[in-house]
Amino acid sequence: MTSTADALQHRLQELESHLEQENPVLLSTVQSFRALDRVAYRMELLERNESFATQIPWWPLISILGTFSAGKSTFINYYLGQKLQRTGNQAVDDRFTVVVYSPEEISHTLPGVSLDSDPRFPFFRMSQDIEEVAGGEGKRIDAYLQLKTCRSERLRGKIIIDSPGFDADAQRTAVLRITDHMIDLSDLVLVFFDARHPEPGAMRDTLKHLVVDTIKRADSGKFLYILNQLDSTAGEDNPEDVVAAWLRAIGEAGLTAGRFYTIYSPDVATQIPDEYRRTRFEKKRDEDLGEIYRRMEQVEIERAYRIVAALRKTATDFSRTAVPLLQTALRRWRRRTLLADTLVFGTAIGAFLFWSLKLGQWEGLNYHAAWLDLLKSVPWGLEGFEGVLALLVLGIHFGIRRLSALSVMPWLRKQVAKSEAPGNILAGFERNTSPWRTVLLGRPFAWNGQSRAEIDEVLQGCETYIQTLNERFTNPKGINNGTWHPMPAATQASSDAQPQDLAAETG
Repeated sequence: MTSTADALQHRLQELESHLEQENPVLLSTVQSFRALDRVAYRMELLERNESFATQIPWWPLISILGTFSAGKSTFINYYLGQKLQRTGNQAVDDRFTVVVYSPEEISHTLPGVSLDSDPRFPFFRMSQDIEEVAGGEGKRIDAYLQLKTCRSERLRGKIIIDSPGFDADAQRTAVLRITDHMIDLSDLVLVFFDARHPEPGAMRDTLKHLVVDTIKRADSGKFLYILNQLDSTAGEDNPEDVVAAWLRAIGEAGLTAGRFYTIYSPDVATQIPDEYRRTRFEKKRDEDLGEIYRRMEQVEIERAYRIVAALRKTATDFSRTAVPLLQTALRRWRRRTLLADTLVFGTAIGAFLFWSLKLGQWEGLNYHAAWLDLLKSVPWGLEGFEGVLALLVLGIHFGIRRLSALSVMPWLRKQVAKSEAPGNILAGFERNTSPWRTVLLGRPFAWNGQSRAEIDEVLQGCETYIQTLNERFTNPKGINNGTWHPMPAATQASSDAQPQDLAAETG
């Protein structure tokens, strides 16, 4: 435990060293995460080798989703300026691919375990999640994930995640779990559709998962919907009809947020003979590609807000969801234990009194004499009898405590799964119901005024961090107020740290 705890602190120190130069605001958020960790450690809701800071990705993430043959890999290759991903009309890659920067000219492909075992990447311990929804599949993590390195300047300071073709009818539950996890962690999500298949109504399940299930999210603005390979419709009399059909289909799915773009890759474009039409298509393509690229380049800014939002959500959910849920579970356990104690010992005392009265009657109503004769027959004597009785009472009480705790666990598991509250609430409940914890304590261990004050301080810090970020990007007076500024690309390139360097070393 000590070695893993030391390794955790070393990772956090490396992160702080990197952020000290790149973004001091995020450096402060690491320290706030540490403060939150300390509260969870005292309450035993977090192991010493765990940290809330490692449960989110600190690197800007761009996810690319879409239907089969929607041109996702072609788009990535054109963006990077390299033929990194395989392309084709059929599904050419059935794994999620995490693409990171490497200074080496040769690209390396690493197995999924490189992502599953490294907390700096977005799929840390994904094998456990896969195992939960598909028993036995967790050990096949290499069949779901892979890591690729690429020497492209556009990758510096960010990570791109390419997903396999999405078909909700055919996908396994494990793939859907990874997809949802990827969406949750990403700062920008590009959703691709194929203009060569102008029947979006037939893809209702796909639209449901990629559109309907995303528009209700608080971060729905990070989704860009892209109708790719529009050049294939150039031969139509009215290619705008294809676009209109897709817009209607997505509108019927309930899309009310996000932008809709129409593009195609210049590298593999269909030749458009008509010069006027070709010029019109290229102009629209270049405008939309330019806007998409700008959003991809600004992902570092969105990353900063995402991390502060994650800190605020973790602190809020910890105090308003995790702790109350643990309190409710402890109250249930306490109520069941005391009720069972009352029933068991009340019944025992009643039975004892009834037996004593009967014994007195049998001995001619000489109750005390009957008891003295009975105690004389006990080989341990009076003191020994009292000791055995005390041990028996304690054994029954602690047995009742344990059974009561076990009876609460099924309910608590369901509530934890439903709430997704931070911290290991099940482990915290186990420790709060341990034999050395009194059943009379009405609150979780170490949840007191000091802990509440520390959580409030973290939440207040989040407001300060947001204000600092806003001052960097919104300054109506035009005055240099001394707030931080992102490093120029050349400076940032020289100081970039993990996970890019890790990929190079591992490769």
